[in-house]
Amino acid sequence: MKDTIEDQTAWLLGLAELPPVPVSFGGPTDLLPSVYDVGTVAAASVGAATAAAALLWELRGGPPALATVDRGHAELAFLSERVFKIAGRPLQLWAELSGDYRTRDGWVRLHCNFPTHEAAALRALDCPPEPDAVARACEALGAVEVEEAVLAAGGAAAALRDRAEWAAFPHGPLLSLNRTGDGPVVRPPAAERPLEGLRVLDLTRVIAGPVATRLLAAYGADVLHVGAPAVPEVPGLVLDMTFGKRVCRLDLKTPEGRALLRDLIADADVLVQGYRPGALAALGFGRDDLGALNPSLVTVDVQAYEPGTPWAGRRGFDSLVQFATGVSAESMRAARSETPGALPAQALDHATGYLGALTAMAGLVHRAASGGSWHGTVSLAGTARWLDGLGRTAVKPAGTPPDDVLAAMDSPHGVLTFVLPPGAAADFRPRWVTPPPGDALDPPKWR
Repeated sequence: MKDTIEDQTAWLLGLAELPPVPVSFGGPTDLLPSVYDVGTVAAASVGAATAAAALLWELRGGPPALATVDRGHAELAFLSERVFKIAGRPLQLWAELSGDYRTRDGWVRLHCNFPTHEAAALRALDCPPEPDAVARACEALGAVEVEEAVLAAGGAAAALRDRAEWAAFPHGPLLSLNRTGDGPVVRPPAAERPLEGLRVLDLTRVIAGPVATRLLAAYGADVLHVGAPAVPEVPGLVLDMTFGKRVCRLDLKTPEGRALLRDLIADADVLVQGYRPGALAALGFGRDDLGALNPSLVTVDVQAYEPGTPWAGRRGFDSLVQFATGVSAESMRAARSETPGALPAQALDHATGYLGALTAMAGLVHRAASGGSWHGTVSLAGTARWLDGLGRTAVKPAGTPPDDVLAAMDSPHGVLTFVLPPGAAADFRPRWVTPPPGDALDPPKWR
């Protein structure tokens, strides 16, 4: 694998079978100090997604494809939920019981941000909802024992593994994109924004999938986020991830909800989904079902673990994947710490989100050139393996973020402070024209 950011960006475009695009990088960096080369992953994933937007716009009669990326802006975008403020107040990102716990033979991480996952962990550990009680229960068990018990109960957990142990697992590609049907060539008309007039269904939540669809919205797509009535969200985090989107709710366990989703899919250009493998198919939305509904659909699956591997169906979040893949153990050793380390951002989430946006736009480029339906995949674990493969860097003090990439916007929730979307496709700078929606939901229909 090549070392420079330009080489990494060209390599990512090649994975999506896109032609080279001139991408220039500049600006300050070192906002994400780590033994891992997080800055390169940030700049290259943003650069490749920006290049794909430029290619799609050129196909629509826009200017010649080229892209620019400010490295400091890209790195700050990886901290978007940490920088985001509602009326001057930062987000509360972690629930009380989410965290790292010592076990009889190592460490385990529990993800308890959602009530259902917290309840599952407490059932598995047979303890009350108190941090000390959870810690005592974990100390009495082995790390893998806790991991397996929590997962079996319907929760989310990961034992701390080192990189050698993870390297022995089966692995898949960083991203995949394959033609799955023979639909007609679909070349959208000329437009003032790269994705203007294109319709994107967003069936994702925290954080990678929403980052992907948020970027598509910034390039002009009509993004409709479809949530479930009974599925909880992290409220403030939802706001940071729904700039430029509309939001509706559908109960896919009912015939009415499934019928409405079928109508939306029939007229969509892109579907980005974060359900675990097989979950949508069980509801009647498998690959063949989607092709019958829309032979020109581009779909992107965003997963925690690599598709086609034994862990593909496992629940996972960025912090858990860091634990499972050796990232936390390596960060701990680099810091000479006695407790697990972590990346300076939810970098697996954000990078995977930009790779998901790249994959979606690449599918649209291929559809415009040769027709067909297209199916792509990205995963947090695949991104972790990419990051690991870039080698190690000296940990430097955190740099100063650029001072012109934060903005404020009025919203039904108060004044929101946020990071502007990074990059520029030719002379177009991505932007969100609407704030996150208020409490009122949008109808489940296209504009």
